[in-house]
Amino acid sequence: MNEMHMSDYELDPLPYDYDALEPNISEQVLTWHHDTHHQGYVNGWNSAEETLEAAREEGDFSGSAGAIRNVTHNGSGHILHDLFWNSMSPEGGDEPEGALADRIAEDFGSYEAWKGEFEAAAGNAGGWALLVYDSFSNQLRNVVVDKHDQGALWGSHPILALDVWEHSYYHDYGPARGDFVEGFFNVVDWDEPSARYEQAVELFE
Repeated sequence: MNEMHMSDYELDPLPYDYDALEPNISEQVLTWHHDTHHQGYVNGWNSAEETLEAAREEGDFSGSAGAIRNVTHNGSGHILHDLFWNSMSPEGGDEPEGALADRIAEDFGSYEAWKGEFEAAAGNAGGWALLVYDSFSNQLRNVVVDKHDQGALWGSHPILALDVWEHSYYHDYGPARGDFVEGFFNVVDWDEPSARYEQAVELFE
């Protein structure tokens, strides 16, 4: 049983040093992004849960709709950032291997076709490009997600996440988002996405 209570969400430390992804992502950007932006989503989720708890206890639901929206926005922001950090490492930059590589080739035709489509999603997204496992259709898909919680496909299990909000790259790349996406692929680490894919298959197939 999950012992976590509402309002207990915490920010985990990065799985590598702040300067570990340079020159693709600078120490300054990782520091701002993790310690300020990501922490803000954790704080926002906890605050929204506290608002909902108080409303249930008091029987006053006048502020509940806004708090519910804040749960989905901030909660999704926290979850996706956790996946984003764990989708990269200083030892990354390779292509996927094993079962995930085989499934990408099966569902997209080739790794190159998947990557081209993912890069197109990243170039258009207001917030995130995601590789997900669609449990309704039992296949991998790329999705364009705006503002953390707009554009998700119900029943999908996120496999790989790329944050393309401007705070992710403007300090390092200016408006050249495509260069940032290229930098992401220089540090992408497929260990966590592969584990998440195997989890999805176990759950849904």
